[in-house]
Amino acid sequence: MRPSKRSISVLTGWVRRQPPKVKAFLCVVAGMAALVFLRFVVQDHDNIFVAAEAVHAVGISVLIYKLTKEKTCAGLSLKSQDLTALFLAVRLYCSFVMEYDIHTLLDSATLVTTLWVIYMIRFKLKSSYMQDKDNFAIYYVVVPCAVLALAVHPTTSHNIVNRISWAFCVYLEAVSVLPQLRLMQNTKIVEPFTAHYVFALGVARFLSCAHWVLQVLDTRGRLLTALGYGLWPSMVLLSEIVQTFILADFCYYYVKRLDFLAMKLLHYSIF
Repeated sequence: MRPSKRSISVLTGWVRRQPPKVKAFLCVVAGMAALVFLRFVVQDHDNIFVAAEAVHAVGISVLIYKLTKEKTCAGLSLKSQDLTALFLAVRLYCSFVMEYDIHTLLDSATLVTTLWVIYMIRFKLKSSYMQDKDNFAIYYVVVPCAVLALAVHPTTSHNIVNRISWAFCVYLEAVSVLPQLRLMQNTKIVEPFTAHYVFALGVARFLSCAHWVLQVLDTRGRLLTALGYGLWPSMVLLSEIVQTFILADFCYYYVKRLDFLAMKLLHYSIF
């Protein structure tokens, strides 16, 4: 065994043996290190957001390939796709009535793709849908997000309904992946293309969160005041962080699966 492979094997083995709290701490340390790296290596921090959108597009492309070429939706949560379509629809409404920009076009394309995925799961590939495993009750997240949006929303001059709607889609986006996580936990198996898709979402979300944090640092906190006053600016940033940590769990499953495959290949190369 080569020294580099031996070192990687020892490191991954040590991490795997650690208790959940230690693993969580290591994830936080790794995230902070990556944030510092991005701040000093990437000159224009707006490029980080562009990279996040590009990685998200790659994830969607993988999902489209899975559904069209593999002819199966095994491992995909329909409820997560439903929640995604819901927050995208609300966000598009808010974009049209509050501010129209390039993100409106990107969200439109993502919503069309999401609706197509929902159609494929519900009708074309229904036989491969794991309905019994996709058992997360979505009202557990929709209702709290709606209540939170009523309590904490932007303090701009827009119509109150629009401001509450905007807050609702921000909060719902942060937790929309929970049904997918539950399905993966229920099946105990991470299907390859689904793994690639959710890993891409995790990377995209981390880059998006890093963009927000770095923008706040670059403006010395002025970005938060530009979003309004009260709890809303902090809740926007907190929502980004929450979704990043949720998707970090996805990435854990993904890396765990790759580690398993790497160990098998290493075993065959030795014997």
